[in-house]
Amino acid sequence: MSPPSSRRLASLDWMRGLVMVLMTLDHASGAFNAGRVAADGVSRWKVGSALPAEQFLTRWVTHLCAPTFVFLAGTALALSLHRRLAEGESPRGLDGFHLRRGLFIALLDPLWMSWILLAWGRWLLQVMYVLGVGTMCMVALRRLSARTLVGLGLLLIAGNEWISGVLTHGGSPSVPVALLFNVGYFEQNHFIIGYPLVPWLGMMCLGYAFGRRLLASRAGVARLLGASGVASLGLFLLVRGLNGYGNERLYREGDALLQWLHVSKYPPSLAYAALELGLMALLLAGFWWVQERWGEVKVLAPLRLLGQTALFFYLLHVHLLYGAAILLGVKKQLGLGATYGAAMAALGVLSVACAGYRRYKAAHPQGWTRYV
Repeated sequence: MSPPSSRRLASLDWMRGLVMVLMTLDHASGAFNAGRVAADGVSRWKVGSALPAEQFLTRWVTHLCAPTFVFLAGTALALSLHRRLAEGESPRGLDGFHLRRGLFIALLDPLWMSWILLAWGRWLLQVMYVLGVGTMCMVALRRLSARTLVGLGLLLIAGNEWISGVLTHGGSPSVPVALLFNVGYFEQNHFIIGYPLVPWLGMMCLGYAFGRRLLASRAGVARLLGASGVASLGLFLLVRGLNGYGNERLYREGDALLQWLHVSKYPPSLAYAALELGLMALLLAGFWWVQERWGEVKVLAPLRLLGQTALFFYLLHVHLLYGAAILLGVKKQLGLGATYGAAMAALGVLSVACAGYRRYKAAHPQGWTRYV
């Protein structure tokens, strides 16, 4: 399989850049916003509580980030692997590199992200954990066909709630169960598992299969994404409408729009995954259409910069936001105005750093930047 062009696809970078912007808003809210609503899991929600619209929607728009980040990580892995094999690297050598890089990324959560989000001596496993371990898993799973990967991905996403329920019997999960299927708060051990591997690995499998599709042919990609997005949103409406399995026990408490959107991210329910992957597919279809019609649009260059340096940006923006809030003595004490202002300031500052990093990475393609 040979893609029509070896250049990076602008549409993928734009999509990834957009979720970096939204992710910055979410972490700015975590750092500055006293009224932040983060009730996106049954363990975080008290039945009958209010959902303040402005606070809820500020959080809700950022739900797009993690599924897109993980999905596109799978896509990038497929494209990168194909390119490096075409350049003469050995499959065995690439497997070793991805195992090392996966381990490096997974360790970023306990060693780099935890101390700023929690405190020294407390450990948090979330998106870096699933990205890293997922990358390691793909060393074996990439041998599967694209069709098998799609089936496996859907099975992992849809079946996770059932497996978790069988293993926990309605009680609290053990550490192994939390690492794989459910969230876990082990305060006695100062240990929090926010992202279980299995459902997120399912999203990475879907992204890898999409990368295979891009390698086989880029014809009709916008139509494929559009149809997939509509089907995924249809599944969301069905699952949320039935209000039973697929909601991770975070049920809809009425017919108000916010109740329909109040889905479980911790752990990711089928309703959550269908909603966010559906929205991602429709947005990506739009970006793909723009790319085919107009090429690299200058007005979207800031998104492309962030998309090309996404991991570098991620590893800095949380520390910048939380560090600023702590130094100013206003951590979790302000409102939405400060949240949006802080997000814009962080984006401005880090865009300069990302531009410098992109130049350095282009000049040193075989150095440590391969890991970031």
